[in-house]
Amino acid sequence: MTEMSDESGIFQPSWFHRRHFLQDTATGLGTMALCWLLGSDRAAAGESTRPSHYRPRAKRAIHIFSPGGVSHVDTFNYRPELERLDGKKLEGKGEIDTFFASPGVLRKSFYRFRQHGDCGAWVSDLLPHLATCVDDITFLHAMVAKSPSHSPACFQMNTGFTLAGFPCLGGWLSYGMGRENDDLPTFVVLPDPRGLVNGGTANWSNGFLPAEHQGTVFNMAAADPVTNLVTPASIRPESRRAGLDLVRQLNTSFAAQSPQDSTLTARLKAYELAARMQVSIPEAINLNDETQDARRLYGLDDPVVGPSARNFVLARRLIERGVRFVQIYNGGALGSPRINWDGHENIKENHDQQARLLDQPCAALLKDLKQRGLLEDTLVIWTSEFGRTPFTQGASGLGRDHHQHAFTCWLAGAGVKPGMSYGSTDEVGYKPAEHATSIYDFHATILHLLGMDHERLYYRHNGIDRRLTDVHGEVIHPILA
Repeated sequence: MTEMSDESGIFQPSWFHRRHFLQDTATGLGTMALCWLLGSDRAAAGESTRPSHYRPRAKRAIHIFSPGGVSHVDTFNYRPELERLDGKKLEGKGEIDTFFASPGVLRKSFYRFRQHGDCGAWVSDLLPHLATCVDDITFLHAMVAKSPSHSPACFQMNTGFTLAGFPCLGGWLSYGMGRENDDLPTFVVLPDPRGLVNGGTANWSNGFLPAEHQGTVFNMAAADPVTNLVTPASIRPESRRAGLDLVRQLNTSFAAQSPQDSTLTARLKAYELAARMQVSIPEAINLNDETQDARRLYGLDDPVVGPSARNFVLARRLIERGVRFVQIYNGGALGSPRINWDGHENIKENHDQQARLLDQPCAALLKDLKQRGLLEDTLVIWTSEFGRTPFTQGASGLGRDHHQHAFTCWLAGAGVKPGMSYGSTDEVGYKPAEHATSIYDFHATILHLLGMDHERLYYRHNGIDRRLTDVHGEVIHPILA
């Protein structure tokens, strides 16, 4: 249940042994089996295995996360006043807040902006493919984060908190929605093929939720995308089976003695899932059966775009097969601006390189989902952890500093009004001017679209009813279809 759960699981007194269980519940085993079969039938039919708080608009979600700090004033937030004020100091805003250095001068966008689609949304020439999708996108232009530092800001965007150790959005969705496919994980993470994000695995951690709700990493850049899934050829199948049976027996025994520890139970489930995944995963990750049209659409055969494009194609294949939540990382390698969006020294050089790996595959994903009818019940989310300053980093700099006070995120697909912009910044993109949106609000809205009330989805931990949105958050009703 999503409302009444705690860290203790099932209370099992010391006198409750296996013999008593078999004697006292033998007549109930048939009912238990029937319930399991009915639950499996519902899952196969595409229904949630756990009750929603209300009718969900979306059955699943894909989150594209572009860490490093994407410049909103160079992508989706057109501020024509920046052109007039180019080269001047920012004035009239009080004390100017920066992260690394003293503020430089206001700098107009390094790219030309144009209006696109029937909605007339402004998008820079940096993202020509995504510009063709604006009529399916809902932009939020006045997002506000708490921290200007990469790791805390990444943690907040992913978990709602700036500290490590809290459950991520995907973990909460796994906990709240349950499993739809018994042969695949509920929550899959597709890291950037070039390296991990700031904060690493804490970004997709289950935190204090039961261990089964942490993200399963599929690294398409590795020889074995799912670590330790394939049995080495040198190990005979019967030996492997015997070893797994022994480990299962030991874990089952320990789990019975420690019912409050979810780790062993999750490990048992992981072994069972891994056995099924040995059959399901090779088929799911085999992109060779993608059509030539799809390969061209995503850029799969492009030597530069291809490695990133594989994650976007795989995300679509996974949600088609019942995975609830897929998170794609577009930008990686800790502390390296060469392979994430951290454009301190030269925004144009940095963003040119990063955008090429996002623009075509991301636009292709939206178009592919729409063409297949999947966008009707799939929520697509794009975010960075914060934006970048409208002024340069240093008086003569070509880069921009971190900026948590205002930036742009967007949603597309199930339940949101397409071709809409919500919120706005001041004339230069420094602070929100209208409808400032917190990450708490953003998360509350995502949960709402997936059928969950953010105030009723909680887990009791250390005497506190913990939520993804802490004690904050309001659903952004104006953007709901």
